[in-house]
Amino acid sequence: MTTSAEIVLTDEEFESFRQLLQAHSGIALGPHKRYLVQSRLSRRLRALALPSFAAYREYLTSGDPGGEELTRFVNAMTTNKTDFFREPHHFRYLTDVWAPAMRRHAERTHERKIRLWSAGCSSGEEPYTLAMTVREVLGGPGWDVRILASDIDTEILARAEAGVYTSAQIEPVPSPLRDRSFVKLPGDEGEPRWQVRPELRQMVAFRRINFNDQPWPIRVQFDVIFCRNALIYFDRRGQERILARLNGLLKTGGVLCLGHSETVLGLLNGVTRVGATIYRKDPPATAEP
Repeated sequence: MTTSAEIVLTDEEFESFRQLLQAHSGIALGPHKRYLVQSRLSRRLRALALPSFAAYREYLTSGDPGGEELTRFVNAMTTNKTDFFREPHHFRYLTDVWAPAMRRHAERTHERKIRLWSAGCSSGEEPYTLAMTVREVLGGPGWDVRILASDIDTEILARAEAGVYTSAQIEPVPSPLRDRSFVKLPGDEGEPRWQVRPELRQMVAFRRINFNDQPWPIRVQFDVIFCRNALIYFDRRGQERILARLNGLLKTGGVLCLGHSETVLGLLNGVTRVGATIYRKDPPATAEP
């Protein structure tokens, strides 16, 4: 008997799934992703006991009125790769440049409210690294710090919100900071697991946000937005649209951090490069008299 693992995704089926994914998420898969799609969707065929990719496409179209399987489809197509303190120069910038500027601003205005967004947060290492960094550099009472952490993948968001990691996963966190940020969970079997301490988890709110949605369910402006290694999954038009919307949610002088292979060059105006893939939002242009 043929199993779903042996079924070959045809060119027509691959194109159909590419179009469906882009329509619902904005993610644009290149032609080299065909075998990735075949592998990941084979698991959905097995889970639903469906005989073919065509049957699965039909199921998404007419057998999923509540959209639950469409969510699982999008989850299956997303890639989640992240680490604590990944691309550490971003966090050095926050420590050495951004935080002193925020302290000076607070001295002038007495405003101590900080809002950050980890857009495409995956399994949570990025927003928790932001929480650790901000706590360390703006330590002490009186600061109102909130971090929005969003992703399109509902399954990875649940893992992120739990804040539980293996010893290998927390290895990039410097030892003293690791001790202040994690607590070992009980249980001696298997590899030890560590959970982000409650005071850090309370700083972070997790929410599913689809970059393709209009509008995004956000009512605040941010001091810092991290959107790293997410734009690479969109075509140029999608990148331009997302960057414009991200910039619209930044305060003047706010900081946008992208992934190492991403840029705003030719895609976004109104920002100044202040570091490697670090951009500061410019003040609004004043009209000439």
